Amino acid sequence: MASNLTNDTSRRDFLAITGAAACGAMFLRAASGATSEPRLQGIFPIMQTPFTDSGALDLETLAHEVQFLHRIGVQGMTWPQMASEWPQLTFEERLAGAEAVVRTNKNADASSRPAVVIGVQANDTETAVKYARHAEKIGPDAIIAIPLNQGKDEVRQMEYYSAIGEACSRPLIIQTVGQMSVDLVLRMAEKIPTLRYAKDEAGATLPRLSEYAKRGQILRGVFSGKHGPTFLDELARGAVGNMPAAGFADLYVASWKAWNAGQREQAMDLFSKTLLLIMDAQAYGVPGQKYILQLRGVFPNTKCRREEGAVLDDQARDSIRRTVDYTKRWFKA
Repeated sequence: MASNLTNDTSRRDFLAITGAAACGAMFLRAASGATSEPRLQGIFPIMQTPFTDSGALDLETLAHEVQFLHRIGVQGMTWPQMASEWPQLTFEERLAGAEAVVRTNKNADASSRPAVVIGVQANDTETAVKYARHAEKIGPDAIIAIPLNQGKDEVRQMEYYSAIGEACSRPLIIQTVGQMSVDLVLRMAEKIPTLRYAKDEAGATLPRLSEYAKRGQILRGVFSGKHGPTFLDELARGAVGNMPAAGFADLYVASWKAWNAGQREQAMDLFSKTLLLIMDAQAYGVPGQKYILQLRGVFPNTKCRREEGAVLDDQARDSIRRTVDYTKRWFKA
């Protein structure tokens, strides 16, 4: 990716880098509970779910999406979550899709293979445990779960995540929503040995990241979400990465790499382009995110099962296409 910006880092940048590194280090699990698995960090897109024109789950295109994410250099991938339309998938589709994602990724070059995170959330604990046991069998790098009932009942959340953790030995990522507090996440991490990470989407992201950095030594890392419109500020406060939409994840990767290399101005320049696509992703929802994948030759259509307010009409398509035409010079593939 070409840039006229120099790679030199000023003393002020150096101090900022070391400060951010110290902040991020506070997320590391205490030595007494340290684990040997590689630390998850970087860009872990939430994969969109492809459907055929008739509405069936399209496993072939789902595999193509895995290959696309590998080509554009992401550090990981996550399926299925809200942007994957998980509530609209059947139990059997969830199992088949998870197997396709893990199997396709394992066929990739091991030297650059991204991590795979499989979503195991459900509307009840018993079903979530079944998904977690299935994940244990197929072997993703980690699992993630959205809480029950928007995280309102703390006792129930503790039981739910404890059951998931007992059913699968893989690192567990908790996704916060609603009013879930940092304190609750840390209390659960103390009691659930496999709970290593959080994807934080509850409340105001930036002050919560600062709170994790001050109190969260038991976690190995906190990812941000919400498309990351404040992504660089999130990294400065200790976030280990973001879980954005899949269609333009390579721009996040470039910004993340530049930031961690101390090339702050280059990171800001790159992320300014990412923000254009973030606005489209927020405005046009999952259909718009699928349209970006269609424009990039990954998806054959924008078929969705999830009904939402965003309408992908001709004007929306024109808007997204203009943005993609402008930003594609920074795409990796």
